[in-house]
Formats: sequence, C-alpha cells, structure tokens
Amino acid sequence: MNNGPRNKTLHQPAEERIHNFNEVNLGFDDALMMEEATRCINCKNAPCRTGCPVGINIPAFIKCLTQNDKDGALAVISEASLLPAICGRVCPQENQCEGKCIRKAKLGGSVAIGALERYVGDYGLKKGTTGLKAPAFNGKKVAVIGSGPAGLACAADCAQKGFKVTIFEAFHKAGGVLVYGIPEFRLPKDDVVAREIDKLKALGVEFRLNTVVGKAVTFDELREEYDAIFIGTGAGLPMFMNIKGENLNGVSSANELLTRVNLMQAYKDEAITPVYCGKSVAVIGAGNVAMDAARTAKRIGGGEVYIIYRRGREEMPARAEEIDHAVEEGIKLVLLTNPVEILGNEGKVCGIKCVKMELGEPDASGRRRPIPVEGSEFVIDVDQVVVALGTSPNPLIRKSCKELEFNKKGTIVVDEESMSTNVDGIYAGGDAVTGAATVILAMGAGRKAAKAIIDKLL
Repeated sequence: MNNGPRNKTLHQPAEERIHNFNEVNLGFDDALMMEEATRCINCKNAPCRTGCPVGINIPAFIKCLTQNDKDGALAVISEASLLPAICGRVCPQENQCEGKCIRKAKLGGSVAIGALERYVGDYGLKKGTTGLKAPAFNGKKVAVIGSGPAGLACAADCAQKGFKVTIFEAFHKAGGVLVYGIPEFRLPKDDVVAREIDKLKALGVEFRLNTVVGKAVTFDELREEYDAIFIGTGAGLPMFMNIKGENLNGVSSANELLTRVNLMQAYKDEAITPVYCGKSVAVIGAGNVAMDAARTAKRIGGGEVYIIYRRGREEMPARAEEIDHAVEEGIKLVLLTNPVEILGNEGKVCGIKCVKMELGEPDASGRRRPIPVEGSEFVIDVDQVVVALGTSPNPLIRKSCKELEFNKKGTIVVDEESMSTNVDGIYAGGDAVTGAATVILAMGAGRKAAKAIIDKLL
C-alpha cells in the first residue's frame, strides 16, 4: 500500500489553454495511475461504493489496476457503466465516491477514483468496440426519448438483455447534454462521447436523430409500436432573473451560448450559426454551467470575464476543480453580489447594475440567506451578459402526453424505485424528473428504469 499523498492529474497550462478548446485535464499517465491505485487500502466495508449512483465496484477495479490488469478493471466497471471515460471526466466525485473515501480526512486525501475511472475508460476507448455485439433479440422493443446520460444508460442495460432499443434524439448528434452542454475542453466530443456511443451501436441500439417526439412522432405511435418507453429528455429550458434589461441585445442564456459553441462550433469563422462575443462578459451564476460558460467566453474572445454570485466562494455549487480552473484562466469572481438591472445603450448591453450582499441566517436549503446591503449599488461595465441560473424541463413532453403526471416544478412524477410514471409502460429519469442535476445521477436513474423494464417484460 502507498501511504503517500493524493497524486495530481496532468493539465494543459492555463496560459496555453485559454487560446484553444483542447482538453484541460489530461488525466494520469501509466506511472501516476499506479502510484494512485496503490493508495487504495481496499476497505472491508468500501464506503466509496455507497457514494456511486450506478454502483461501480470501486475497490475491485482499483485492485485490478494495482496488478496492471487493465482489462480486468474495464470488465469490473462495465458491469455497472458503459460510459467510464465520460463519467471519469465530469462526475462530481468529490461529493460522491471520493467524498466517502476513508482516506479523505487523513492519509493524504481521498483516492482519486474519478481519475482512475477515466484512465480505465480511455483504455477501453483505445480497444474500441471489440468483443461487443448485439445479443439475441428477446422479442421486446423499448423506445428511449433523449440520448443524454439517462437515455444512454437505460438503452445500454436494455440492449444487453436482448431488447430492440431505439433512441429518439431531437438534435442532429447523439449525446444530449454531453454534446451540447459540456465544453470540448472538459469533454472531447469526437474522441470520447462519440466513441462511447459507438458501444451502444455495437449492441444493436438504433439512433433516430433529428426526431422530436411530440412532433415528428407521437406518444400514441410509440406506445403502439414499443413495449416500454423511457423518457430521458433532460432539462433544457433556461431560467432567467426577470430583471429589467434581460431583453437587450447581448443577453443570452448559458444554454444558448454553450449549445452554439459546443454543438454548432460557433467559435469557428465559417460557423453557420455564429455566436455573439463581447469584449467584457458577465456570467450570472456559480454552478458548473456558469463555469463552463465563463471559460467558453474567455476562449472565444471575452477580454474580461466576471462570474457574479450572490453568496461566497464556499457556497459556490460548482466543482472545486472547475472553480480553480476558471480562476487560473483569469476569470474574476465577483462574490456576495446580486444583479438588479442590465443596462443598455441603443438596445445593446453596456453594463450591469449590482448590489452587494451579506449572508444572514440559513434558508430552507441550509445555506445562509443572502441579504442586500442598503446603499451598496454599483455598476460593472460589460457588453455581454450570460445567465446561468439553472434549467427546467422542456414543456413539449407535457403537452404531448397529457396523461403523464407532473409536479409544480414541471418535472415528471415517478416512483423512485422503478422510475415508472403514472402511465403504464412509461418510465422517466434524469433531469426530466429531478431538474438539472449531474450526469451520474441521470445514469443511475436510467439504470433503475432499465431494471424495472427488464423485470416486467422478461
């Protein structure tokens, strides 16, 4: 066992990466992988497993790595997840598996489980789809609406049991939020996402792109053709502050910015759908999407980029690594600050009026409530504002299947164990159920639904 401190992954230098969209975190090389894997003490109770929403046998795959058995490690992970190269990059491990690691508080810090998973996932991508093939058809058909992490996880488990699975995707590329919401510098699209999706194709999963369920095909048509339906449409409807000036030119949601840049490659001169880029950009919010938007704005030409957040650094919901990367890249954190008006000149953004905040007593979420400081208004000169305050599910599903039960937040009501809805044969999971959350939680929901579908139909 290695009693040394946690090893750091390799990174592209900040002064270089702000000028490109290449991946920032370069992961472990072989030597660092072995150094880190041998830090795992192989706990008897394995608390790390309780923090993994898809139930990966973490000690088992790490033990394989200590023996340099990469194929064994890949086999262990594949029992629970077909997307380790993705999850190893974007999952909030510090709050999940690594948060439960017995070494966290002492012994040099948590084992870098996410980086080790990524290492194994990348090894699997190099092997390609070798050994994966569609099993014998069991006579049952499953429709999956949405090709994001929830839909992909559900489809993978069902396909491995012999179901004929068809994924319906509204966009022209499969992957959902993995391709439109997460920047290339955090999650490469062709080298990682597309190759992970190739695994599902090898299992016989069919992808119908450019197909909007509720428009191009109805729920009634799907229910007639398929034995089960899984809804994994995510939460792509952006929220705004509803303050004066949000209708000015130069204001957009983070969703629009990221979709144009990630999916449509709007940062290129020849882009069909170019994206507006200001010389000074304010991003409102402090989650992972806000970090992604700010770091993207920096790369496409934003000279000064500010992240405005009404609480302090400790309360920022983004991953610590993403916040650190943003700061390293020269993005300025304007904390304990809340926008009250977006200022304009001849219809275009010219500034954002803010008020300073102080933290009071905890609110219902357990976080200290931000309270405006009287007389503290000030203006930041910007010519672009990006709102990254969260998203809600697109209302199209609600309009298309009026039998489904929704809650006040507009998310689908399901049984938490089976992910079944109030309509027989229809299941749902991911952000369409929880609201905007994480990739791995969406995958966990997709796997739950798949198990329920398998148990019912086989």
